[in-house]
Amino acid sequence: MTKINIEVINILESGKCNHGHKVGDKFEYPLDKGKICSAAWHTLYPYLTGLQYGASYPWEENPNSITLCCPDYKNPVVFKITKQE
Repeated sequence: MTKINIEVINILESGKCNHGHKVGDKFEYPLDKGKICSAAWHTLYPYLTGLQYGASYPWEENPNSITLCCPDYKNPVVFKITKQE
């Protein structure tokens, strides 16, 4: 199975995640999937699965990664998902 790295790169607005994520937190999929906030997970999962099965995101600087925000409009956590090569 392809390994995917997930990193918290920013927290916008007040800068405090209610789930406790902090800038610099790193996760590896599939090992750490239960450690990510479920609301964020629902946003990340479709793109993560795409990378896992060969999709690329040409609008990104690295087409084998994508940057996304969780749906918390008061404290959006910014995640960077990268396929390990």
